[in-house]
Amino acid sequence: MASDPPSKPEHLESAAPHGSGPYVLRPLLQGVPLSAEGGDEEIKINCVDFLDGNLYVGTTASELLHFFQIPPDPHDPTSTSQFILASRLRPPFSETQGAPGGSLPGVQQILLLPRVGKACILCNWTVTFYSLPELSPVFGTTQVRNCNWIGGVDLNESRDSGDDRSRGVTVLLSLNRRVQVIRIGEDARVVRKIDFSGSTLSVRRDSIACVADSQSYSLLDVDRQLKIPLMSISSLDNSQPGGPFGQTQNIASDSDGGLLRSSSSATARPNFLQSGGQSHARSTSLGDFITGGARKQDRKVGEAEDAVFQDADSPKRGSGSVAESSSRAQQGGANKPLPTPPRDPAGLVAAQAAGTQSPARGLSPPKPGPVFLRPHIASPSAEEFLIVTGTGPLDPGIGMFVNLDGDPTRPTVEFDRYPREIIVDGGATDPSSSRPSLTADEEGYVLASMAKEFDDGLHQGLEIQSIDVNVGEGEAEKFWLEIDSGDTTPSIPVGMRSLLQTEEMRFEEVVDLLCQRRFSPFSGHPSTPTMSLRSFDSRTAMSMERLSQEKELFDRDYESDDEPLPEGWESKRNKEGEEFVRSLAKTSSRLAIWAGADIWWGVRNPLLLQLESALEAASTRDNQSDEATKEKRRQLISLLGMIKDRDAKNELEFMTLGYIKQRASVMLLETFLDPTKPPMSDGEVAVMEINLIGGDLDARVVLALIPALRNEIVVSRRGIWIYGGVKNLVQGIISSEGSSPVIPPVSSLSPSVLQFLKRFLTAWRKKKGFGSIPAEVFRTVDASLLLVLLELDQDTPRGQTGKTGTIRKELYDLVDNGVDCFERAVDLLETYRRLFVLSRLYQHRKLSSDVLGTWRRIIEGEEDRGGELGDGEQRVRGYLANISNQPLVQEYGLWLAARNPKLGVQVFADDKGRAPRFEPTQVVEILKEEAPDAVKYYLEHLVFGKGNRAYVNELIAYYLDIVVNDLQSTPSSREMITSSYEAYRALRPPKPTYVRFLTDNAPPDDEIWQSRLRLLQLLGEGHDYDASAIWERIDTALSPLFEGNGKSSDANAQNQLLVPEAIILNGRAKRHEDSLRLLVHRLGDYDTAVSYCLSGGASLSGPIAGRRDSIPTKEVQTRLFRVLLSEFLTISDLSDRVEQTSALLERFGGWFDVLEVLPLIPDSWSVDVTAGFLISALRSLVRERQESMVIRSLSGAENLRVNYDLLSGIDEKGPVIDTGS
Repeated sequence: MASDPPSKPEHLESAAPHGSGPYVLRPLLQGVPLSAEGGDEEIKINCVDFLDGNLYVGTTASELLHFFQIPPDPHDPTSTSQFILASRLRPPFSETQGAPGGSLPGVQQILLLPRVGKACILCNWTVTFYSLPELSPVFGTTQVRNCNWIGGVDLNESRDSGDDRSRGVTVLLSLNRRVQVIRIGEDARVVRKIDFSGSTLSVRRDSIACVADSQSYSLLDVDRQLKIPLMSISSLDNSQPGGPFGQTQNIASDSDGGLLRSSSSATARPNFLQSGGQSHARSTSLGDFITGGARKQDRKVGEAEDAVFQDADSPKRGSGSVAESSSRAQQGGANKPLPTPPRDPAGLVAAQAAGTQSPARGLSPPKPGPVFLRPHIASPSAEEFLIVTGTGPLDPGIGMFVNLDGDPTRPTVEFDRYPREIIVDGGATDPSSSRPSLTADEEGYVLASMAKEFDDGLHQGLEIQSIDVNVGEGEAEKFWLEIDSGDTTPSIPVGMRSLLQTEEMRFEEVVDLLCQRRFSPFSGHPSTPTMSLRSFDSRTAMSMERLSQEKELFDRDYESDDEPLPEGWESKRNKEGEEFVRSLAKTSSRLAIWAGADIWWGVRNPLLLQLESALEAASTRDNQSDEATKEKRRQLISLLGMIKDRDAKNELEFMTLGYIKQRASVMLLETFLDPTKPPMSDGEVAVMEINLIGGDLDARVVLALIPALRNEIVVSRRGIWIYGGVKNLVQGIISSEGSSPVIPPVSSLSPSVLQFLKRFLTAWRKKKGFGSIPAEVFRTVDASLLLVLLELDQDTPRGQTGKTGTIRKELYDLVDNGVDCFERAVDLLETYRRLFVLSRLYQHRKLSSDVLGTWRRIIEGEEDRGGELGDGEQRVRGYLANISNQPLVQEYGLWLAARNPKLGVQVFADDKGRAPRFEPTQVVEILKEEAPDAVKYYLEHLVFGKGNRAYVNELIAYYLDIVVNDLQSTPSSREMITSSYEAYRALRPPKPTYVRFLTDNAPPDDEIWQSRLRLLQLLGEGHDYDASAIWERIDTALSPLFEGNGKSSDANAQNQLLVPEAIILNGRAKRHEDSLRLLVHRLGDYDTAVSYCLSGGASLSGPIAGRRDSIPTKEVQTRLFRVLLSEFLTISDLSDRVEQTSALLERFGGWFDVLEVLPLIPDSWSVDVTAGFLISALRSLVRERQESMVIRSLSGAENLRVNYDLLSGIDEKGPVIDTGS
């Protein structure tokens, strides 16, 4: 670094690499020209300060270098400020006799007082004064000699130059014998002198200063001149005289040093006793004297505030001058000389190593082996100081926090070695800290410069630890910050200083990591695809022509409404993103760190860079063993757990947490997807999933890491925009895969990966509706999830429905709820031959035609690997009832009727369907054309279901064709019918009618038998049909079957096969004799024959209720019963003849004339056969005779009544005389 010219911008950008600690180094000035001639490597930097663009550097060569800052180029956000050397000043000083070996420390302190525009420079124990910023001498050429320290500026006061300059600034001068309080303004005046000899360091808050000499710390009230001794710097220092440590002492010059015991800071503070002489009054704390009553200054009468300066060339004493007071002190102490306090820590360490006695307290009795440690004091807040103690320079040090009363305030901090220097930075109450906008909170840290022992030797650096540790939380975590520079070796001591003014700076690393960059998941130019080759599937061999066509289709469909992208839009977006992140990536620092000739800013490390460093450490392991991989995963999961419940306090932290979740989870995903790595536990996978989703990483980025799913990614013309750091990581992973043209199939993924993808993509689908997520994401998610579920579902047994908790149920839910990648989903389902799932996808889109078409393909035999359709025809039937598209219902109703006539007819017969109703005439016509076998079923619906008699003839014709055609073509059917007649005749009374017998014995699934039963039902009911046409159809069809058997074909056609039909048709034709003959002799159905007579031959199954013509007259019934009696008397079986004749005459004797019946009865029959009939007939005759007698009597009586009424009427009217006029 030192070799680079300071004018080059790239020189200033070099810095020690950031780490996971809370601080990083940023270059302030590299290669400081410590020597005017150059080449003197012995010259070191002692102190540094910065104010209003002016950098002041004090060196061991007793030179003060003044650099002027050139601001960075406002048009170049990456440029940094430059420094040019404005002057090289050698402050005057006086040689001190106490300097060991004649060596001089050089410029020891730079104290800038911007409120009064002055600078105090301590060079070789001599203080000189200058104006700011050009360092011109002020107050003449005067000096303050033998000064160990200048400082003690009140840290509670503002140091801004805009404040009132007339008040001046109060500082403390640590002289050999006392501490002088002076006020610097337009001149310098001594405010008071405090008898505190040998002080080397002081830090002040209001009137309380924490002061150290070479061996111990104390608290001073500079207004009241009170002291509370604190602990020794070295706990091994036995040279301290016994004294009341922790007790308040009055050290005013006019006091005998009365002691006041200190108790607790929490107790009220009484007024200080102001009388001279010794005072032993008890006091609770040093604060009692701060708030006590007014007290006169410890000053002799007439002694005013003295001017402090004296000429360097003239030792003359001026009135009230510091020279005078110093001269008096020297003259007064000529007989009692004080030793020079130690001025170089290195000398103290050397003295300790040599076992020399410390000269710091000349009045103390000599003790062997004094221990000298450099005192360190800092003030983390307005109410406390931090002091450091130890046992030796190579031993650990302890930092103790005390309040203004000397009481401990918080847990101690431990340093691995006693530090060379310390600085406290930050904390919520420290207004002078580096106020970092990039860190998560205002946590305070203590930085300690020290040397540490490593394997390769001693390294110089900074040990950093938090001071905000509560009791019981354990020891604070320590961080080691080492200057890593080619020009600075680790053995060079590191110096540091809290500067007077902060400097604002930006972290370009934050910009690089958090700025959104365009990411392409495909190899090649990032602007190549507007979408992936979205229809390409690794399972099928799609042609490049088809891919190109679908790409063009996608562009037209999804980008047609977008405005054309302006030229340079991507560069503009990158620039805007950088400006936005850069506005957040600001921070400021007031810590200067130096080593050798280089100076850095000590900057709070942003949370992002701390976590990024931890991620880099986990990812850059050289060891690729399984244990190393597991350790990497543990580190990543631990890091994610650390930020899991952390709430973002600002926008940058929100982006930081999201970025870390994304990057760490992608790193976990990389190891998870690598089949050569050990498998991840369920808990690790769960953490990865939670952060992949919670980090809001675009799902397409995750899919880009899986080659088998990469071509499912859809990208618009604007591309995918993700954090730059995540983009670099993902592109590195993708590029490491190589450029193999073979895309692995989805089946190559392990079950654990497929299950992870299923959960991840399902969770992503829940984000639908978020306006901030582009539509292309969900098209990609849906397509990928569908592909994963199809792959997982291949192991599900064929035909299994979607039970809750199964992959198939999830697959159904996906398509039932709709997918954004409709065309791609169709391609995938076709590829996997999952036609039923495809139909469900169509159902969600209400594409009824496609739904039915898909089911039709399955029913007609096309492969459906899931086999979930079940009864496809019934499913089609139900679906047609729920759609309102009449042409579609007609199309698939006819198709279904052709396959399954019974089921298909239900489509047209359904009165509850949503489609408009079909006209029966139309349905009959289209069924005759497209599905002839279904016409019969539709006619049955009309006739039997709707009672529409208009189609009875057509239905009878269909039934008749079925029966006749079967009899013509099937001999077994003819035999079965004939055997049924014989079986029925063989039954003994009582027996059912033949129609009931036929119904009970007909096969339920035999279409022929059922058609014949329906035919008999229609023929037997009183429908208006053409009986002659039916008779002719039967005769024409069946007559050829009986030709050549020697009998009339007309008689055989009906009488032999279709006996019930012939009976009904004969009845319709009024050929009752033939019907009764067939009933008695061909069937033996005597009960039906009797019913036939009662109904007048109107119906085979009885009279029809409600029809007038179905109730015959007594004359018709009598005539039919006579025919029946004749047929009964000719029954071949004698027993049946006698039985049926006897029963007929007995039951229906009223319809017979006894005179006509008796001649018909064979003489050989016993009277008992007709006894019942005869008795009934005789009773009827007797009844008739008696009835006729009663009637005649009633008629005679009625005649008499009529004649009486006539005569009575004539009498009432009397005669009428007709005069003839």
